[in-house]
Amino acid sequence: MTFSLVARCAETGMFGVAISSSSPAVAARCAYARAGVGAVASQNVTDPRLGPLALDVMGRGMSAGEAIAKVQRSGHHIAYRQVLAVDAQGRVAIHSGPNSLGIWTEARGRDVASGGNLLANDGVPAAIVAGFEAARGHLGDRLIAALRAGLAAGGEAGPVHSAGMMIVDDVPWPVADLRCDWIDAGCPIEAVERVWKVYKPQLRDYVTRALDPTRAPSYGVPGDE
Repeated sequence: MTFSLVARCAETGMFGVAISSSSPAVAARCAYARAGVGAVASQNVTDPRLGPLALDVMGRGMSAGEAIAKVQRSGHHIAYRQVLAVDAQGRVAIHSGPNSLGIWTEARGRDVASGGNLLANDGVPAAIVAGFEAARGHLGDRLIAALRAGLAAGGEAGPVHSAGMMIVDDVPWPVADLRCDWIDAGCPIEAVERVWKVYKPQLRDYVTRALDPTRAPSYGVPGDE
């Protein structure tokens, strides 16, 4: 009931996760990323412990493949889980348990991996990878383009209701963590894209505000001078 991608920007070193699902608040439960380390999506009968576990392994200098191997050895009920990882060198690895839901499959590229379950067809992850590789610009733009490519290729077997995007860069917190946790009508990916278009021009300024408020610009809100 989910399709996603994890990706690295080879030019900037940023990592990102983008994900959509028929389930509520999918990004809150499934998206994980750590600056300088990598990105992980943990989905399909989700175990939220697996994302931090994989990041901890990669944080010790191990590869995405070694991180996924650790997940396979240590995870509980691993046959039900689907976990995607990309590391600091752009290497990717995926675990898709045999008990993943419905039509499930995965696809890999340099700096990007995609997986999904309960899909409309088995070509969705490949379309997501192709969409990411064809897109240009900021990592956030490429993540959104990839999700939209997956949706255009069929997406989930039923309607999606939530989506999200997380990006990490050079500080210990996500520089973008944007979500549509539930939408009854309309497209949650488009909702996240609208938020991204507002947030993208201000992204670096919010980092500046955290690191040095004396250098931060004002946005003219009440009390902000």
